[in-house]
Amino acid sequence: MDDLAGFLRTRRARVDPAAAGIPTGGRRRVKGMRREEVAHLSGVSVDYYVRLEQGRATQPSEQVLDALARVLDLDETERGHLHRLARQRRRRRKAPGGRVRPELLRVLDLVAGAPALLVDPRLDVLAGNRLAVLLFGHPMPGLNIARHIFLEEAERGLYADWEDCTLDVVGHLRLAAGKYPGDPRLASLIGELAMGSERFRRLWARADVRARTHGRKAYRHPLVGLLDLHQENFALPDESGVELLVLSAAPGSPTEDGLRLLAGLDADGGDAHPPVSEQIRE
Repeated sequence: MDDLAGFLRTRRARVDPAAAGIPTGGRRRVKGMRREEVAHLSGVSVDYYVRLEQGRATQPSEQVLDALARVLDLDETERGHLHRLARQRRRRRKAPGGRVRPELLRVLDLVAGAPALLVDPRLDVLAGNRLAVLLFGHPMPGLNIARHIFLEEAERGLYADWEDCTLDVVGHLRLAAGKYPGDPRLASLIGELAMGSERFRRLWARADVRARTHGRKAYRHPLVGLLDLHQENFALPDESGVELLVLSAAPGSPTEDGLRLLAGLDADGGDAHPPVSEQIRE
């Protein structure tokens, strides 16, 4: 799904040679830096770097990876991704799965004034509270956020910042592919998105990675209008890779009123939405 050679090629093409102190006089036939320039600045031989980009060199040292990260101007998220890709041959992990603990489901029930959901590394929603079901208009579990954004809502307009959301999703899936290179369900999802969305194919080819822990999320709900929410991602203190996502509104804001109105639209509960206690079963 992801590999060290491809990541190095895309990062090299992104670097401005002038910013790296390389004279840029004359016509350059490649975008970004040349292979020999990266090798020279990283302190490795050109032959070795070429073999890295061709996937023929295995297990580069930590020192080489750190040097490459410096020359390619990688941020903290990209640096960690680079190191994980270099270790993939030793660690072909699948993404964790399984049932959600009842205690976590009770936590979701306690979050009454904001949409809240539990999401795994594949962006499968394992469970969500009642407001999350009303916001997305989709049963939970059963919702995959990546599939929802690229294949179901691309033309419908739920996501007010749809293009930014697509960048976040692809960046997250790139990170997940680096962490869980042996996961067949993740590979299947990526293949499905690539087949169904031209934008996904273009963004995936860029090999960008993103780790988002908080930020603005805006939705155009068909019944209550614009909801300008703040998302916080809380990673669970275990090895599951599951995150608790809470979408809150600023106190006294129109969005807070909108969430109250949204909650009131389904005050009787009804049978249209599954209870929080329903979960994805592996």
